[in-house]
Amino acid sequence: MTEGSASTPRTAPRDRTILITGGAGFVGSHLAESLARDNDVRILDDFSTGKRGNVPADATLIEGDVRDPEAVAEAMADVDIVFHEAAMVSVSRSVEHPLRSHAVTGNGSLVVLDRARREDARVVLASSAAVYGHPDAVPVVESEHKRPTSPYGIDKLTADQYARRFSDLYGIETVTLRYFNVYGPRQNPEYSAVVRTFLDQARRGEDITIQGDGTQTRDFVHVDDVVQANCRAATTDRTGEAFNVGTGESVTIRELAETIRSVTDSSSDIVHTDPRPGDIDHSRADITKARTALGYEPTVSLSDGLAELVEGPTV
Repeated sequence: MTEGSASTPRTAPRDRTILITGGAGFVGSHLAESLARDNDVRILDDFSTGKRGNVPADATLIEGDVRDPEAVAEAMADVDIVFHEAAMVSVSRSVEHPLRSHAVTGNGSLVVLDRARREDARVVLASSAAVYGHPDAVPVVESEHKRPTSPYGIDKLTADQYARRFSDLYGIETVTLRYFNVYGPRQNPEYSAVVRTFLDQARRGEDITIQGDGTQTRDFVHVDDVVQANCRAATTDRTGEAFNVGTGESVTIRELAETIRSVTDSSSDIVHTDPRPGDIDHSRADITKARTALGYEPTVSLSDGLAELVEGPTV
């Protein structure tokens, strides 16, 4: 899929009533676009970071806060599947505002799960590689020790654990997806990940700014493949479990900066600043479990994904 495409993975649910929390945001809007053609799709979003222009015309928009039980109850009435994407999306902002991070990502997830058990709805929950913290080894398997280094990671782990315990305690179907570094069209420039930040800096001819020494490694997964993983999670029999969503490959942040400078034909200098608080050194997903259990297979290479972004709009 590319921006503006509404291609639906063959494994996607059809003829279902679906709620996407945070559906006007980055990943959520791509999910909505993919699913709205063949399902009754609702979006719950407070537009703290999402954009109204991201909402597909054939989706039903409910403006509300995921922390509000009444708004969640309204949005989830008679829903079959919930894709829970709403969260505070910034590690650095979670360090600055840990109470708000917990309220949105931790407590908001609990509100969603509690309502889902009353509606008997399946929940596909967006977790994060941040739950692992500094892993003992890479690639990172799902059973790796969980030692998050930021409030964001702690809150994602809280939601992650709640999802699987709700499956055990209440018998609702939950699937947890631990996203690695997602990139692609529509990332919010204010809260965007490093790919979008570097791309914007290179396009403007500004210094490409690396936080830390640039030897950090990341597994960059395109949003189209994240949509694929979500669709597979919505239809799998393997519920009550967590799965990594990445590519199984990684590059250093310095290599990423140099690649983006090259593909944009930019004259930007690459400079270094202090490391980001709560950041980790190395990250790469072991996706064996997702491949085996979900049939997940990444389809967009980093080079192709970057080329798409370079050729796409600047906003």
